[in-house]
Order: sequence, then C-alpha cells, then structure tokens
Amino acid sequence: MDSVYKQTTLEKIKGYLGKNRSDKISNYTIAKQSLELKVTATRLLKDIAFISLGILSAGFGLKGFLLPNGFLDGGVIGISLLTEALTNYPLSVLIVIINAPFIVLGYFQIGKSFALKSIIAIVGLAIVLVVVDYPIITSDKLLVAVFGGFFLGGGIGLSVRGGSVIDGTEVLAIYLCRKSVLTIGDLILVFNIIIFSIAAYLLSIEIALYSILTYLAASKTVDFVIEGVEEYIGVTIISTHSEDIRVMIIEKMGRGVTIYDGKRGYGKRGEILDQTDIIYSVITRLEISKFQTEIQKIDPDAFIVMNSVKDLKGGMIKKRSFKEK
Repeated sequence: MDSVYKQTTLEKIKGYLGKNRSDKISNYTIAKQSLELKVTATRLLKDIAFISLGILSAGFGLKGFLLPNGFLDGGVIGISLLTEALTNYPLSVLIVIINAPFIVLGYFQIGKSFALKSIIAIVGLAIVLVVVDYPIITSDKLLVAVFGGFFLGGGIGLSVRGGSVIDGTEVLAIYLCRKSVLTIGDLILVFNIIIFSIAAYLLSIEIALYSILTYLAASKTVDFVIEGVEEYIGVTIISTHSEDIRVMIIEKMGRGVTIYDGKRGYGKRGEILDQTDIIYSVITRLEISKFQTEIQKIDPDAFIVMNSVKDLKGGMIKKRSFKEK
C-alpha cells in the first residue's frame, strides 16, 4: 500500500514539475516574441521617418535649387536630370523609370525588404516632385551647386539610413565590384565621370563643372548623414604596461576596453615569444591627441595601431564620466 502511495505521489510531482517547466518555456517564448515584435516595430517606425525626411529633403534640393537653374548631379538622379533637360519629360516619371532596373538588381543582390523600401522611397519622391510646391531659393550658381547638393545628399543619406535608396547607382556598383577588381567608390566615380562628360558635350562645360561641385557637396553630405558627426577610431595597443593603459582608458578617457591574450613575435630582443595582453578600444578622432599623450606618459615604446571604424553598436561607445578620486 505504501509503495502504491509513493508511486502515485511521485507521478503527481513529476506532472507538476513538467507543467511548471512548460509554463516557464511558454512565458519565455511569449517574452521573446514580444521583444522581437517591439524591436521590429521600432525599426520600422525609424525607417519610415528616415525615408520620409529623405524624400522631403531630396525634393527640396531638386525643386528649390537644381531644377530651376538647370544643374545636374551624379548617379541615377543625374541621368534623370540630364534626360529631363534634353527631352522635357517630367522628372518624376524619369526617376521611377531609370531607377527601375537598379531596384530589380537590388532585389536579387540585397533582398526583398530593401527593394520594397526603395520602391516606396522612389515613388514617394516622384509624388513629392509633382505635388509639393517648393519655393525657388536662389539663382546664384555657387549657392545652387552647394546647397542643392547639400539637401539632395541629405535626402539620399536619410533614405539609406532608412534601408532604401532613391538613387540606384550604389546597387549597380555593388553588383559590378563583385565581378571586377575595382572598388565600389571607383565604379561610382567612373559612372559619374561619364555622366558629367556627356553633360559637358550636350549642355555646356560650365553646367558640367557646377554639376561636379553639386555632386561633391551631395556625396560629402551623404557620408555625414550616414556616418554621423563623430568619426570613431579603433585602437589596438601592445605594451608591457598593458594594465596601466587599461586603467587609463577606463578612468581618464571614459571608454571601454577589450583585452586579448597574445604573444610578441620577432622584435629587438630576438625571437622571444613573450606572453602579452593586447588592448583594443574605440575613441573619436577628436580624442586622438589626448589618447596619444596619455599613452606616452605610461609607455613611450607602446605599439599602437589605429583604424577608422564605420559603424558601431552596443558596448561603451559614448563617453562616460568618472568622478575624480
């Protein structure tokens, strides 16, 4: 009788534990799905905001500066402006038609989400060019070239931040660079040289030269919008005083560090494989001078390697303040 009772009790306990574990798994799944939904929704709202602002900025650059003065830009928008100047076809229609093959290429090279967002951005820009009545700001050629390029570049950069393009040149460059020895930057440069050469031949050399200035302003603005104000530098330090350098970076620079285990290779002391700590951190370009000064105070012979960092996420990226002890 006791054995039957014990077996029944054991089965109840197992059933309870199994149910409790199932509830925990279910709660974890719900929490995980909720987090994924929240992150997806937040990202989507940010993308919509970036794309919308990009469309408005690009439209202002085109209708407020470039179109009334007959100036061009590089890329697909430059081809559209050149075609509009020669044929008088509506720019809104030309932007959609000329971008279409690049978006199809982007669908196969990058993905469905990118292609869909790009279609929305390009069609949105076409609608804005037709519907929104932007004021003509100035007819001064230098101001038109600089600020037209600035607002157009800002629009392109914001669209890229939103996961789309309103100029498909980059998509073609990504595709071609995989099949040639040229980089994406080289291919875009060649592409734009062809556009401006045609513009100089069909329109005038003066318009082509001002258009080059517009393109330079736009490209710099795109870099500024995508990469941000602060340019980050990845720093690798190899030193016999690695612990002192680590403390300095944390306490004086307010930055996080990552430490790798390494060995010294061939150097002044011969082929001695000494064990050493390799320190890696990220600072801004404005902090380089202070960083090098502090390193010099600790170890003048420290080996330092610096690389430009294009994108960062997570970790102690932003500087934190530490109270003086």
